Amino acid sequence: MIIDCYTAIWQSPEQLGPDALRRLARPVTFGTDQLRLLPKADTASLLLSAESVDCSFVVGFKSRAMKVEIPNRFIADFCVEHPDRMIGFAGFDPTDPDALDQLELIAREPGLKGLAIAPAAQDFHPCDTRAMRAYGRAVKLKLPVIFSPGPYLSQNARLEYARPVLMDEIARTHPNLKIIIANVGRPWVDETLTLLQKHDHIMACLGSLLGEPWAAYDTLLRAWQMQVTDKLLFGSNFPFNSAAAAIETLYNINTFARNAGLPQVPREKLRQIVERDSAALLGIEPPVGRLLANVQRNRRVSRNA
Repeated sequence: MIIDCYTAIWQSPEQLGPDALRRLARPVTFGTDQLRLLPKADTASLLLSAESVDCSFVVGFKSRAMKVEIPNRFIADFCVEHPDRMIGFAGFDPTDPDALDQLELIAREPGLKGLAIAPAAQDFHPCDTRAMRAYGRAVKLKLPVIFSPGPYLSQNARLEYARPVLMDEIARTHPNLKIIIANVGRPWVDETLTLLQKHDHIMACLGSLLGEPWAAYDTLLRAWQMQVTDKLLFGSNFPFNSAAAAIETLYNINTFARNAGLPQVPREKLRQIVERDSAALLGIEPPVGRLLANVQRNRRVSRNA
């Protein structure tokens, strides 16, 4: 089963904050004018990208400090509409006064199976007392957590709150909390890889690294040398990359190594990252329709072998 562990959709760029268009958009030149446009992040575009995978995690966003959010209802309804292909991770801000009550509601939503938290963009230390209480409740509700860096969303984001090393106290205090660090915690990749070595319940998603092949190669090589490639999850970082392009980048990552005489990451390790059942690792039941289709596909392959 191929699971894309990091995708995002929104109804308008404003749901990411006032600085998002300027900071995340790609420059496009029309005549003598240069515009900055965000890629399409609508549901139809995600469904098209998701044709290359069996299932996608749809990651939400909410920030009380920035006064913005991608509505969880929007994500939940989309995932319920496509239960065989989509799993939602609710945008969750532990600084909300009713945060614990929100967790109870999220846990009852059929389309939402986890939480997406971005401390840098939400202006709280990851080990803030309010957040630690929320993690404890998330464990009881069996809600895994994706930690997104988030500092790129605004110049006012607290970069120091995005450091992966801050996850260590969370992991020690809540050893049953399933944690994914998005983008392998870049720019602090080494901190993330060290955490993967230390804690069985921490994983990392490649995400945006697969949009930059050299950075992806460097990270994958270090992960292999540190023997933590089994803790790496595939993610496309849609809408900034497609699932097909991300998979192609991953399988071709050794191109740099062959041309420069550098060490190569074993192809089997790369295949395992692409085909890893990330949902099972997080305790999430995969969408039934895709699971059955995957079984039937494997049976066809076995008969034809």
